Amino acid sequence: MFVSFSRRATVLLASCAVAVIAASLATATPERLVERIGHHLSEAESELATGRVRVPPDADSTPAALPRPGDVAVCDEPGRDEVVALPDTAANGDQTRSVWIRRPPGPDSADLPVLYLLHGSSSNPRTLMEAGVGDLMDRQMCRSGVEFVIAAPHGQVEDGATTEWADAHDGSFALESFVTGPTVAAVEGEHPRPRSLRAIGGFSMGGYGAAALALRNPALYSQVVSWAGYFRVDDPHGVLGTDTDPHSPDNLLEPEDVRDLRFMLVEGREDHTPLQEGRIQGEAERFSGLLTEHGMTVTTLLPRGGHDLRTWKRTFPDVADFLVAGWASTP
Repeated sequence: MFVSFSRRATVLLASCAVAVIAASLATATPERLVERIGHHLSEAESELATGRVRVPPDADSTPAALPRPGDVAVCDEPGRDEVVALPDTAANGDQTRSVWIRRPPGPDSADLPVLYLLHGSSSNPRTLMEAGVGDLMDRQMCRSGVEFVIAAPHGQVEDGATTEWADAHDGSFALESFVTGPTVAAVEGEHPRPRSLRAIGGFSMGGYGAAALALRNPALYSQVVSWAGYFRVDDPHGVLGTDTDPHSPDNLLEPEDVRDLRFMLVEGREDHTPLQEGRIQGEAERFSGLLTEHGMTVTTLLPRGGHDLRTWKRTFPDVADFLVAGWASTP
């Protein structure tokens, strides 16, 4: 449930030169030979629970974006950071929540993927900004040739309770509603994305939240990246109330509409972070097994290191390749 340092304290420019193309194909791994970004809706966006996201254009009316490794705008100019304050209307009282949005240079468009990113229990979006997550992801966009937007909402509450990125049972906050409603509307605006171009990821508690929100809102996202997440409920402040099964990722794999979600699970080999029961170490292996049993796509990374951003940032190249492969796939 921690974010960075402890549990509570821690993406081809087309060329006329055949030789250039041949060299690229010779050195690329199969997963990185991306041909196009697909735009395919699994179901009408009007069925989203929030009702706030407009229906994107039909797939055949939206131009596909071609990967251009080393020749996208972010190779020459860094992404643009913006922090916006949005009304948190789903929660009790007159509240606002901030969202860090980092956009690649140039205009926004419906074929530009979005990675929604959830921080952990002891940090906030500013932690991710100051850790250089934006700059590091810019490098991966340049390398892979596919740019994307990063959007990280603020998931803390005044009393310091671990929010689990959920809607509190007592109505005191509604983070799931905020992430899946106002945040998506603000980030995508007049260029709503199809489900196939949305991913959600997170660190520690955010890794849990990414898995839970994707499985609970499968019409909204197509890919999940969980860094040091846990996949059963770990709710020390009781924000979920007594009925926690609907929030436990390992209990949410039966519905057919979640089966095409793609998961990447990252867990440091030395991550011994305790949970209420057990610890984070082994959660990736356990959940990967469950996903495999249900015929779902999962990739697991076990990097050297523990429960910290230094460990997780080293996996960004693999994460970017995973996301780009998913965004490029077609049904």
